[in-house]
Amino acid sequence: MEKRTAKGSPRAPRRKNGLSRDVIIQAATELLDGGGESALTLRALTVRLSTGYGAIYHHVTDKGDVLAAATDDVITRVLAGVVSDADPQEALRRLALDLFDAIDSHPWVGAELSRQPWRPAMLEFYESIGRLLDALDVPGPARFDAAGALVNYVMGVAGQNAENARRLAGSDMDRAAFLDSTAEQWAQLDPSRYPFVHAATTQLREHDDRDQFIAGVDIFLAGIAALH
Repeated sequence: MEKRTAKGSPRAPRRKNGLSRDVIIQAATELLDGGGESALTLRALTVRLSTGYGAIYHHVTDKGDVLAAATDDVITRVLAGVVSDADPQEALRRLALDLFDAIDSHPWVGAELSRQPWRPAMLEFYESIGRLLDALDVPGPARFDAAGALVNYVMGVAGQNAENARRLAGSDMDRAAFLDSTAEQWAQLDPSRYPFVHAATTQLREHDDRDQFIAGVDIFLAGIAALH
């Protein structure tokens, strides 16, 4: 006979295998990816993991702890993809692109890192960038500025793309229609006052966000080459 709670609602079946912090983080990541930060609650975790609050609290302290741990896990996986013996410039490019892709796939990561840029995994990320900049002979005083500029560029672009996607998901307009609409507005501008914007309408319609991001990273790499 099916067990019910005091209020008469069916109880979720208890899990038979062991619960761990890693299992909780994986479940939290799935909830976050599916519905954003609002979808991550301890109640939702107990349902997804078929367990009770006590078992959850044995491994994590609260929702903030789970969110921070899930963020660290995503960034740690980005760092794991770095090839240590690769050309430093290519490794730096790969690292920036992997972080961009990670935030694009997990938009909540960018928001959490903005709130807690001192997270251990993010410190490791900065350290990896610093080592690569050192290998590229970027002078010591310029390394701090270069690392900050690159990380801020990645998080800024990825975060903006994620926000744009969120807004479009809640409207009846897709990305192509949005770009077409914006390009039409640009095309109506006075070319004598806005020559660049007016001429860029075709590129705006056809551009790929990821390709444009990569172009920005290449501009950054060309800039640090001048610091040798």
